[in-house]
Formats: sequence, C-alpha cells, structure tokens
Amino acid sequence: MAFDREDAVYKVLVNGEEQYSLWPDYKEVPAGWREAGQRGSKAECLAFVERHWTDMRPLSLRQKMDGPVAGR
Repeated sequence: MAFDREDAVYKVLVNGEEQYSLWPDYKEVPAGWREAGQRGSKAECLAFVERHWTDMRPLSLRQKMDGPVAGR
C-alpha cells in the first residue's frame, strides 16, 4: 500500500475544515480536498503538516467556539 512506503512521493492535501492529510502523489485528489502546496518525502510532508496544522479542531468548531458569546 502506498501509504506505508517511506520512499514514496506524497502530497499534502487540505479539506474545507482545514484538516490535513498525506496522499500518494500519483493518485488523483479526492473530492472535497485540495492540494496544500507541499510535495516530497513522507518526512517532508509530515513536517509541513506539523508547521501548518497547529489547531486540530475543525474550522467550523473553531469558528463556533471563537465566535460571539451567546446573549451578548
């Protein structure tokens, strides 16, 4: 399986909820995802994800939690 290979080339994907995923470079990007601009080894892609995905909450949850407080 391509996801288990350390020597494969990957790309980083991001979805509408700003969640990241590694994807084999040769596979088509699935619906609902877009390329985040990083391609390379598994280690390079994981490092990119660590730098950019600093809040694991989905975007909709962050917006709800960080939005205006009810009743104000």
